[in-house]
Amino acid sequence: MANIVGQGWAFPPNLDNQGGIALTNKFSELTQAIRIILMTSPGQRVMRPSFGCRLHELVFEPNNSHTAALAEAYVEEALGMWEPRINVLSVEVEPNAQRLNCMLINILYEVKATHDKRSLVYPFYLIPGE
Repeated sequence: MANIVGQGWAFPPNLDNQGGIALTNKFSELTQAIRIILMTSPGQRVMRPSFGCRLHELVFEPNNSHTAALAEAYVEEALGMWEPRINVLSVEVEPNAQRLNCMLINILYEVKATHDKRSLVYPFYLIPGE
């Protein structure tokens, strides 16, 4: 199972207790991979310009249902394209009750190798118009 789910460098890169590169394994690596996809804008990676998620296009949009629907579509599209180890079961976007400029993106997914269902809440911050 570890070979299918994987192991990789910790993000952000850092050192472990022995002074080597810190690694993540199993499901922690999956969570980090999902976050990297969501935080990367297409065009940011020179050798893979289509990698990433279009969420950054919504930074200056109002916090409303239209923006939430676009965020859901962008997240589903990016994870479906770039993370083959999971099946995205649902993506729901809701406003953050404590921060008006924040949307909480709730991602429910299944790890293909184990059929284990997991969830991730990704906060996405908007810059309010002036």
